Amino acid sequence: MYRIGMSVLDNEAETEDAMQTAYINAYEHLTGFENRSSLGTWLTRIMLNQCYEQKRKLQQAVSHLKEIDNTVNMKTPANELTNKELGYVLERAIAQLPEKYRLVFIMREVEDMSVRETSTALNIEEPNVKVRLNRAKTMLRENLNGYIKDWVYNFHLNRCDRIVNNVMQHLGIL
Repeated sequence: MYRIGMSVLDNEAETEDAMQTAYINAYEHLTGFENRSSLGTWLTRIMLNQCYEQKRKLQQAVSHLKEIDNTVNMKTPANELTNKELGYVLERAIAQLPEKYRLVFIMREVEDMSVRETSTALNIEEPNVKVRLNRAKTMLRENLNGYIKDWVYNFHLNRCDRIVNNVMQHLGIL
């Protein structure tokens, strides 16, 4: 739920609020669950609806959005360190590609060479360039999958405990 919320809202506090509200809404409307989908799918839909509602409210506060945008684009030591680390992770993943795929990936995606230019430079047919690029992207996706699951919008247990406690308090269970 957290990762889904972060992918829509891109703000930890807003995502946590959305999660709490979604869980409370799910609890309050549990009798309306009709088993047309899995409980997980139903909860995800509630979470997405809550995120979209919060996002609409955030977009109405234009000055607040400008402030967020300025903060994201600021060159701070923390942002530069994060970008450097991400660059290192991507370079490592690219370096793990077999050479024939790595070359095509670098030429097409990093150097912005056309299919024709890449084909000519590597002395291969244009369809082979396209196939190799697709395979390189698939291999990169697989290589980065573990990193993404471990580091992107990571949801730690202490955050989970805080949200559960807030939901339970709101429902009067604690």
